[in-house]
Amino acid sequence: MAGPTADGKVDMEHLAALRATLHQHAHQYYVLDAPQIPDAEYDKLFRELQAIEAAHPELISSDSPTQRVGGKPLDGFASVRHTVPMLSIRTETDTEASGAHNFDARVRKELALAPDAPPVEYVAEPKFDGLAINLRYEHGVLVQAATRGDGETGEDVTQNIRTIGQIPLKLNDAPPPLLEVRGEVYMRLDDFAALNERQRDKIAQGAKGEKTFVNPRNAAAGAVRQLDPAIAAQRPLSFFAYGLGDITPKANGGPVFKTHFEMLQTLKEWGFPVSALVGIAGGASELIAYHERLGKQRDSLGFDIDGVVYKVNSIALQRQMGFVTREPRWAVAHKYPAQEQLTTVLGIDIQVGRTGKLTPVAKLAPVFVGGVTVTNATLHNEDEARRKDVRVGDTVIVRRAGDVIPEVVSVLADKRVGSAAAFAMPRVCPVCGSAAVREEGEADYRCTGGLFCGAQRKQAILHFAQRRAVEVEGLGEKLVDQLIDNKVIKTLPDLYRLGFASLAQLDRMADKSAQNIVDALQKSKQTTLPRFLFGLGIRHVGEATAKELARHFGKLDGIIQASEEQLTEVADVGPIVAQSIRTFFDQPHNREVVEQLRACGLTWPEGEPTAVAAKPLAGKTFVITGTLPTMSRDEAKDLLEAAGAKVAGSVSKKTSYVVAGAEAGSKLDKAQELGISILDEVGLREMLNGSA
Repeated sequence: MAGPTADGKVDMEHLAALRATLHQHAHQYYVLDAPQIPDAEYDKLFRELQAIEAAHPELISSDSPTQRVGGKPLDGFASVRHTVPMLSIRTETDTEASGAHNFDARVRKELALAPDAPPVEYVAEPKFDGLAINLRYEHGVLVQAATRGDGETGEDVTQNIRTIGQIPLKLNDAPPPLLEVRGEVYMRLDDFAALNERQRDKIAQGAKGEKTFVNPRNAAAGAVRQLDPAIAAQRPLSFFAYGLGDITPKANGGPVFKTHFEMLQTLKEWGFPVSALVGIAGGASELIAYHERLGKQRDSLGFDIDGVVYKVNSIALQRQMGFVTREPRWAVAHKYPAQEQLTTVLGIDIQVGRTGKLTPVAKLAPVFVGGVTVTNATLHNEDEARRKDVRVGDTVIVRRAGDVIPEVVSVLADKRVGSAAAFAMPRVCPVCGSAAVREEGEADYRCTGGLFCGAQRKQAILHFAQRRAVEVEGLGEKLVDQLIDNKVIKTLPDLYRLGFASLAQLDRMADKSAQNIVDALQKSKQTTLPRFLFGLGIRHVGEATAKELARHFGKLDGIIQASEEQLTEVADVGPIVAQSIRTFFDQPHNREVVEQLRACGLTWPEGEPTAVAAKPLAGKTFVITGTLPTMSRDEAKDLLEAAGAKVAGSVSKKTSYVVAGAEAGSKLDKAQELGISILDEVGLREMLNGSA
């Protein structure tokens, strides 16, 4: 290969060939784990490219191998709206073989397959415990990488993703002009151990601000969201591709895949790493075999997984099955049983949530469970704590329920030492001293202090300012603690009355940081109605419900003035949610907060209500209890909701009908006591057929 010419000009063919050679060897090393040249030879070629680009910076391109780490540290991450939403996958909580049977049965029923029809073909793949990423390529070159975020909007983390050797900057072969590849960024267990060892060395040498990481997932997520790409490059990350987002359509020459497995093989040809553990399974029996086989390998894989993902292989069948809410009917995540460990209860504290809920929390001797060091575990509520009879000093079994929330499973009573008293929930809030009450039909005690309670006030502000709500960038927990503890602010609207001077006087608050907060508050005043509604922290109103309320009513005043009956006409809003919304806006101090926020300049686009076609069972509330002969409760619920009915979990005077099957319990008794109409499965089907 020839270098620069005698007159100092660059041989462009040589430059292109040099880059192509480096791309090829990087792919062999990082993706295929089969290097073809010694590291020293690769380094020699890399230094040659660096020298050419240093002498001719105008020739540096974004897909050059030298640009794995580039760019200055960022002030923050820009938002990226996904062209194709990054949807969640339904979780099959039944970790036994029956979980795979349940999914296969749902698929066969959805496809109307006869009992003797051939098995459905699936793709089975590991459920990686990492961070979902969307990679956007234009004409084969990586132009953007974004996190999943809330599924619709993520964060631009391109600079950090470019540091991952397994992710190609330029694709092989001839990919479509537009291609979005989705996959998981994760950290291998050996890389995680080495990273923590380096962190411990830094701490031992007196380095400030350093820490060890709790688990590989948190370390990977922290690296991806590191503002300085040079620091991110020091964190050893890996990547597996598993799907597509936006892509050039067939009409414009884009590829056509008949199966999901074919798509994965094409991703490998384009240069992406695809897990060798991905396989094809026919029917429930082979799904079960795959789940069991991978479960036995789980501890020796070299990276964390928390289950298996099953997907219908045929793309045509995927399209036929479609989606329910925002989850594909043709895919499911089948979890493994949560890991359990023994530890000791050091104390029982009461945690006050942002809605005033009082939750007993067991303080534990640190124990490593499911990849995380656990020091706290929820006892849920007074009834649950008493049922398990958890006492200070007890030896308990701790489990990470769903591999997310640590909980105390049970007490080893034969190991109890001493005579600690049985747990009793305090009747006053431990934060503000207000009365704690338990509403009829509720399992939880709640503080009645509302905005007077310091715990609720802080959490209310943090919830309002979070990224998925109104989003005040830079307003974190420590700053909110300072603002409230120093009595700089007392209420949510006070936040928008803050000036530069009041912020700058806080401890460890530089002038620039204070100005950034002022600017972020000003920016956050332009929001959307769903974000504002979600930010208010109304009990039971999540992001999806907030969007439905905004779509249905169009204006905030319409929601504030709506009756419970009018609220139940909104999709996803049942009697309980409607009552919660009505209770919230019936409180004068809540309406005052809303009006003060408006007076502070918060605005959002409003419009007319969106018309919704009337459904035959709209306004009717059903409760399902017992075991129905031929359909599951979920199937009955889906059919009722499709006809416009609301399906509640408890019987009340507002219940229209109770659908009762075998072994119906207290709900049936209460329905009979209240004189509510009772249906069996035959009666339910007749009503549904009549409404249709």
